[in-house]
Amino acid sequence: MIQTRKNPAILPENCRNGQNRRLIGALSAAALALMVSACGGGTVQSTPHPTRTPHRTPGRVPDVRQPSHVNRAPTLQAIPGVAGVIGADRAQLVRQFGEPRLDVWEGDARKLQFTGTACLLDVYLYPPAGSKEPVATYVDARRGSDGQDVDRAACIAALRKR
Repeated sequence: MIQTRKNPAILPENCRNGQNRRLIGALSAAALALMVSACGGGTVQSTPHPTRTPHRTPGRVPDVRQPSHVNRAPTLQAIPGVAGVIGADRAQLVRQFGEPRLDVWEGDARKLQFTGTACLLDVYLYPPAGSKEPVATYVDARRGSDGQDVDRAACIAALRKR
């Protein structure tokens, strides 16, 4: 611990012997508070409250866009190596890869997941316009160990060989 020597010439006569130390502490704290408050600058303005709230009729449901029940032609994924998968229905996919590990319906969309030692293949099927049977429109492939993306075409080829 470093000790500093107090210069008796700086302190007033009545403080040299340890008297009125409380007064010096309080004055130091007040000076520090003034210096800190000077750093803030400016004034704080609050945001005004709205003068008028919108009138809502009790029991009235707000306008919400309703989903379309018309089948639209899905956009097909077009990348090399997915031929025979994109555009295939569930039966054709089962002939290629075997029974899916997952078969999940979400509305009119369907997700099939095929697994192998090399990868997981998620195939998304949507119904084309004028048909009730969904067809594969998109595929996604990842490693089963850590979920990292892998090449879709390589995963499809690996799952077909098993």
